[in-house]
Amino acid sequence: MSFKNKVAIVTGAGQGIGLEICSQLAKEGSKVILNDVDEILAASAVKQVIDATGEACIAFAGDASEPAFIQRMVDTAVAKYGHLDIVIANAGITLFGDFFTYSPEAFLRVMQVNLAGTFFLAQAAANQMKLQPSGGSLLFTSSVTGHQAHKNLAAYGMSKAALEMLAKNLVIELSQYKINVNTVAPGATLTERTMDDPEYAATWSRITPMGRAATVTDIANTALFLVSEKARHITGQSLIADGGWTCISPSPF
Repeated sequence: MSFKNKVAIVTGAGQGIGLEICSQLAKEGSKVILNDVDEILAASAVKQVIDATGEACIAFAGDASEPAFIQRMVDTAVAKYGHLDIVIANAGITLFGDFFTYSPEAFLRVMQVNLAGTFFLAQAAANQMKLQPSGGSLLFTSSVTGHQAHKNLAAYGMSKAALEMLAKNLVIELSQYKINVNTVAPGATLTERTMDDPEYAATWSRITPMGRAATVTDIANTALFLVSEKARHITGQSLIADGGWTCISPSPF
């Protein structure tokens, strides 16, 4: 799945799944714009990618839920490289909370980052891609919680299910421009955040049919396939990468 000379934007990529996606894209020859809301984290992540791959990677720190910032990011990619081939809307936040007391502030922040950020990134990217003879590929990061109920994640799960519907709807809007759009839905994944819980790996290894939680490499491998030339005739789909958990859905609690 060569990505040589492709230009990619990946949001929420300072660590975890997003960082691994950037590393794999760069390793395959892509020029990567790496976004994270944390400027120090973004700079550190870019250094890791360049040190590991020797390929071009640029930090673009800022809030990927803000339309004006999103447009600057797209404009920068095009100004520097002349085109934009791949956009992966990976930025998102998880705010756990009991449904009965969940605050309006938490709800609106989840929707702003997970939904508005993805929607307006897709819009800005598609407005560029439709000018290109080759079109492009969009990928949204969903979640198994968009398919199966998970305690204290009503708002988050709602946002992730909505992203999958957005991808389906955009098939109508974007296919004529040779732009495909899909979602990847990770299950339990070992990242810096989840490993703060000392029981996480053991719990999810026990309840996942394949016997372990996903690694960031597992999810990045799935993401790269969906934005590769091998998947150009796949659009409007969600690919679940969860070791089979959604087939039986045992609760971790």
